[in-house]
Amino acid sequence: MTALPDWLGEFPLGAALDYASVLVFALTGALVASRQQLDLVGFIFIAALTAIGGGTLRDLLLGRDPVFWVGDPTYVLIAAGAAVVVFFTAHLLESRYRALLWLDACALAVAVPAGVAITMRLEHGPVIVLIMGIATGTFGGLMRDVVCNEVPLVLKQGELYLSCAFAGAMSAVIATALGADTLIALLICGGVTFALRAGSLRFGWKLPVYKARPPRQY
Repeated sequence: MTALPDWLGEFPLGAALDYASVLVFALTGALVASRQQLDLVGFIFIAALTAIGGGTLRDLLLGRDPVFWVGDPTYVLIAAGAAVVVFFTAHLLESRYRALLWLDACALAVAVPAGVAITMRLEHGPVIVLIMGIATGTFGGLMRDVVCNEVPLVLKQGELYLSCAFAGAMSAVIATALGADTLIALLICGGVTFALRAGSLRFGWKLPVYKARPPRQY
């Protein structure tokens, strides 16, 4: 696998992807908090949990020291700021749940490439790149939904979600293996992730699900 250029792990792209995913995931967390009618502190907690959850798991598993938001608390401030904005403006949205779904789709399409970029920057193999891309993109939202007693989007029947993260991360791995420039591979990753999630939301795309059958009688 081609190693990333040195600048990719720095602000221009590597950190920029993390900043963007933190911001958008924080907005989704705050929208869920509004559905639960929490106070401002609750908004900030859920927004921050959603925003940094996936990246925290990624960094802990990869042994990065310090974890990204510990090394740069700006990430937490961005999440808190997003929560405050939503606290005072959520009532203006006609459908908060619809906004949540599309914001979450955008966040997923940024967070998966962020996880892929960081893992590639550390020169891990394709399997670890794939797993960390999925983890970065999905675990923050999973924690948000579980804590707020919502049906986790990542496990919602009849919709593509985890499959979108898998396909996006896999597309980056395949593109890199075929010799594509890393930036192009990350753009493909984000595009595939968003296209599949948007298709599921807009057109009802889904994969076949397991259907239980009665046991055979012998």
